[in-house]
Amino acid sequence: MKKFRLLALFLALTLSLTLAAPFACATGSGSAILDGMSVQAKAAILVDPDTDEILYEYNAHEKMYPASITKVMTCLLTLEAVDRGELTLEQTVTASQSLHTGIGDNASTADIKVGEEIRIIDLLYAALIPSANEACNVMAEAVSGDITSFVELMNQRAVELGMTGTHFANTHGYHDDNHYTTAYDVYLMSKQAMQHETFRTIVASLNYTMPATNMHPEERIVRSTNALISNFRVWGYLYQYATGIKTGSTNEAGYCLAASATKEDRNLISVVMGCEREPGTTGSQGFLYFSETTRLFEWGFSNFARQTMLDGTKRDIPEVAVTLGKDTNYVTLEPQGEVTALLPKDVSAEQFEYTYTRNAESVEAPVEKGQQLGTISVSFNNKIYGTLPLVASIAVERDEWLYRLDRLEKFFDQLWVKILLVVLLVLIAFLLLRRLLFRGRRNRYGSSYGGGRHSRYTGSRRRR
Repeated sequence: MKKFRLLALFLALTLSLTLAAPFACATGSGSAILDGMSVQAKAAILVDPDTDEILYEYNAHEKMYPASITKVMTCLLTLEAVDRGELTLEQTVTASQSLHTGIGDNASTADIKVGEEIRIIDLLYAALIPSANEACNVMAEAVSGDITSFVELMNQRAVELGMTGTHFANTHGYHDDNHYTTAYDVYLMSKQAMQHETFRTIVASLNYTMPATNMHPEERIVRSTNALISNFRVWGYLYQYATGIKTGSTNEAGYCLAASATKEDRNLISVVMGCEREPGTTGSQGFLYFSETTRLFEWGFSNFARQTMLDGTKRDIPEVAVTLGKDTNYVTLEPQGEVTALLPKDVSAEQFEYTYTRNAESVEAPVEKGQQLGTISVSFNNKIYGTLPLVASIAVERDEWLYRLDRLEKFFDQLWVKILLVVLLVLIAFLLLRRLLFRGRRNRYGSSYGGGRHSRYTGSRRRR
């Protein structure tokens, strides 16, 4: 008996696995390129910043700690203050006693001292190249007067940029439980910062020479922490197409990197957060946030191409019936415009899905060529890539004879007209009936009176 039970259990298990297999395949995207990609990070995203098209995302809206990637926002706000004319890049400011606010031990620094007079441009390089925390506090006071007000400005700007999963608690990213963001929000912030030429120049720099100041009689050379650009800190990760942006790491955040790259006139921005170092590695080995970023970039550049998903050549679109038309009783529709998308190269047009919406099942002539009569949407992998108007491909004239008949029909089809007709018919029937009754009564009484008079007159004549 036990053998039979075991056999039955084995058969049931085999059957369940067999039935489950098709559903497992059905959960795929329809692209082996997409399904085969994964990144060793707690969160990641890869985006084309020119179109905001997301090529890859993983936990992109999950709460993460940004560490020093925070400095992108601080420098963005400083550059925007320069754009408004509130500061200049060559302007010199003095580091106050608030220089080290919110910064703990072993934090990255450019050795800026209290009372040091330093230019805004040097502070920007110090924050973005060696990731100097104290430089951020100096810029905050230069922009807003005090650090607290500047942090409020950071959060206000985050809202304006659509960074709905972000809250800043300091200017530099030193760990605070109330200081967090998401990979997608880091992309939004980085994209905005990369609009500034000065920012792009700084984050693409291997090093920078800070001039002597009142506290530093000699020049200081600061070097990039981004191993995709510089071999100074760790080597073996240089990526020839890299153009920035910012590293970040704390025990709580792990290793994070917002990076940009340009290859053959194509731009990509990558964000990886919460990366770990490969176990057992030493020296320059095992820094996954650099190697995974390079892998993401190469995957995006090599496996994606722009495809036209929908344009005016699309056919097999449902027609729209035309009433009162001359020579035709329908009109064909065509999309107006085009929808293009950056898609995996193994995705073909046969995998696109189209959804049609017609304004009405029929339309009354005249119809103008190009008149919008509906919409069409195109999607792939349950994501809608665009919606276009559906317009009439030809003009349809109105048949005036049919139009007049239709107007007449519609006139008599109105409720008030029907009621009026009924009232008229009742009135006519009443008048006819009344006339018939009146005639009958006249005939009956008129014959009786006339006959009596005739008899009397005749009789009287006879007696005479």
